[in-house]
This record gives sequence, C-alpha cells and structure tokens, in this order.
Amino acid sequence: MSIENAATGGSHPRGPVDSSRVPRYAGPATFARLPRLDEVGGRADVAVVGVPFDSGVSYRPGARFGGNAIREASRLLRPYNPAQDASPFALAQVADGGDIAVNPFDINEAVETVEAAADELLGTGARLMTLGGDHTIALPLLRSVAKRHGPVALLHFDAHLDTWDTYFGAEYTHGTPFRRAVEEGILDTEALSHVGTRGPLYGKQDLDDDARMGFGIVTSADVMRRGVDEVADQLRQRIGDRPLYISVDIDCLDPAHAPGTGTPEAGGMTSRELLEILRGLASCNLVSADVVEVAPAYDHAEITSVAASHTAYELTTLMSRRIAGEKAAKVKAAKAKAVK
Repeated sequence: MSIENAATGGSHPRGPVDSSRVPRYAGPATFARLPRLDEVGGRADVAVVGVPFDSGVSYRPGARFGGNAIREASRLLRPYNPAQDASPFALAQVADGGDIAVNPFDINEAVETVEAAADELLGTGARLMTLGGDHTIALPLLRSVAKRHGPVALLHFDAHLDTWDTYFGAEYTHGTPFRRAVEEGILDTEALSHVGTRGPLYGKQDLDDDARMGFGIVTSADVMRRGVDEVADQLRQRIGDRPLYISVDIDCLDPAHAPGTGTPEAGGMTSRELLEILRGLASCNLVSADVVEVAPAYDHAEITSVAASHTAYELTTLMSRRIAGEKAAKVKAAKAKAVK
C-alpha cells in the first residue's frame, strides 16, 4: 500500500480545486482551495481554522481580518511541495473548518470560546492549523492541545517574547500568552524556544524572567550569523520527539517581508529563512500550529499574506507527513501481526 493510501486507510483524501479547470481567482477562498470540513464528513486529519480576533493587541489592530487574507493569498498554493518532496493534501485529509466566532468585546469569553472550539476539533482526531487573529489565541489553543498530549514543546517564532505579565492590569493579551501557559503547566519547560526575537525591551528583567520560565532564545541576528541549517539542528535537538506546538507571529519577519502586522520591528528574518527553518523540522512531532498577527490593512501588495500562506503550507506539510508516516506504520504493524 502506498503511503498516500496508508494515510487514509485505503481511500484518497479529497484535495484542492483543480486550477487547470477553475481559475485561481474563482470560487470560495478556502485555504489552498481545499474542501470545507463539512464536505469531508466533518472529519479531517488537519483542520485549518480561522480565529478573527484582535481585541488583545497593544498597538495596531486589524489582525481579525488576517485569516481571510491568508486564505485569499493561499489561492496560489499548489498541491506538490518540492521543498519537502511531499504532496500534503494527498498524504492526509486537510480541510478548511471555517472560523471560530468569538466575542470581540470580552477577552475572557473569547479565550474560553477558542478553547472549547479547539477541544471539539481535536476531539475528532484532527490536528489544527489555526489562522489568527492576534497572539492571545495561542493560550487557549495550547490549553486544548495539552489536554490531549500533556505539556507540549513550543517553538515560538516572533519578534517579541510574549512572556510579559500584564498590560493595563489585563492578564490575557497578545503579549502574555506564554507566561500564562508556563504558569498553567501546559508547556514542557525542557523544550521551549523563541526564534527571531529582536528589538528593545522594557528592561533586562524581561530576559531574566523569560529564562526562568525555561525559554531558549534564537534571535534574528543568530539566524543571520549561524544560518538556517545550524539553527534548525539546534531546535531539533532541543525538541526531540516530544509533542510539538509551533506558534508563528508573522512579525518574526522583517517589515520588508511582512509590513502587514501590528507591532513591526526592524532587523527581522527573511521569509526564506523562516520557511527553511520550518522545513528543517521535518523529523519533529508537530501536533498543531498557528500563524497569527497578519493585519492586511497595513499589507502592501499582499506581501505579508503571501508569506503567511506559505508558512501555513509548510506547517501543514509537516503535519501531513507525520500523519502519513504514523498511519503507514500502523498498517505495517497490523500486517506483521496478521502474519504471525
């Protein structure tokens, strides 16, 4: 049985619309022109969901429109990923689950809503590829993932630490999710790292607090000096085969590559560097991921949305490859048992 068939127990996943028959600019803008979740019986190996929420931002709003901007940009994605030598939508059933509707006026309620919706989707056996939205949503997503896997490893791609305590006395904002996650015991503190951080801080105490929580730091300057292969190797060693969650704030990229975001910082990674680091994590056990902080109102010629769509595509490919490998291993084990 081929790995494609093994991934779905003998049936082929339903893939994207054929762009040789339907122009890319026509039809509904699901992620990568994939089927909706209800079109595949409400079950998928990877569910792509949007969270149109930006009430947790501390500077420029607009990320509530990020998910749909990423979907529009993803019309240009194609079904074969040569960088990973994989056809992700043939290896696993990937479907667009639409948006999680959250209260824009009550952050606490919004966090609860995202967690409940993620619980429901993960309960079907799916992994989540979430399109934000601001970074506040990472906390409820991590809560839900940890219910299934226990404390998870985290790779956090961002210009900022997002481990601050409060803003204006508020505990749940886009700058606090990972401090809350450490406090709640839902992260594996032996396997945490920021990637792409840079720029001024409130004080050296920010770094001291961050280190006490267990985070390693790979700055954007580290990526430039050491190169993507060395960085990816370091991250793989830190993570091992632990269940891994990857959270990508698009402002990890330099504003030249991602102008459409709420809190841009000079000196960031290129989109090529980000994609290559992600591709270098193919051996990791990626259980879910998010791409957040895309604010299309500040995006020139969809530069940010295109980068975000390709980032989500690489993450989806990583998950699809892992799923296919696990299902193929189960089929092989079942056959070996039957022979005995």
